[in-house]
Amino acid sequence: MGNFPKLKSKAILAPMIGVTDVAFRALSKKYGAGLTYTGLTNSTALVMNERNISRLMIETKIKPVSLQLFGSDIDDITNSAKAVEEYFDVIDFNCGCPAINIIRTGSGNVLMKDPNKIADIVNGLVSSVSKPVTIKIRAGFSPRKYNAVEIAKLAEDAGVSAIAVHGRTRNHGYKEPANWNVIRDVKNAVNIPVIGNGDVMTPEQ
Repeated sequence: MGNFPKLKSKAILAPMIGVTDVAFRALSKKYGAGLTYTGLTNSTALVMNERNISRLMIETKIKPVSLQLFGSDIDDITNSAKAVEEYFDVIDFNCGCPAINIIRTGSGNVLMKDPNKIADIVNGLVSSVSKPVTIKIRAGFSPRKYNAVEIAKLAEDAGVSAIAVHGRTRNHGYKEPANWNVIRDVKNAVNIPVIGNGDVMTPEQ
């Protein structure tokens, strides 16, 4: 299991589809981001087409960088991570994206409905790559069930080096304020680094 890298800053740029391209990440690093993520990357697309790997290489120009993968097939997820791990500092697996086109594939935040599958995916990743593996989750899938603590414990047992927690469920979208109490509960429950995410708009926050 790789160790989560020591960062020059505790401010970490959140991965955002269509936003965190290499130019935006370069600006973020210039102004103090200790770590940046690629945009959400389809693990199955990487396995099926080597040209997608070539296109991804531009994202490695800004270091340190975490590759954020999504998917639902364990073999595709692990094989894609193995194919590109040498170019990245961290391999991150997304269990938080609320976008409907991601949810429909059985990926992203819908995985939080099946904690054991997340544990199986993490086990597969950790045993397949030498780089540190992290995951991104939300408070839960729906407001009726906050299970971030349960999943964080399973992920820690499976070998993740850090976990990012967004303080909303999928159903909350971005309409409700992020619940940082959930992030605190996760931090109190595990012994690995926890990255808080959601509604950080100012340095004071």
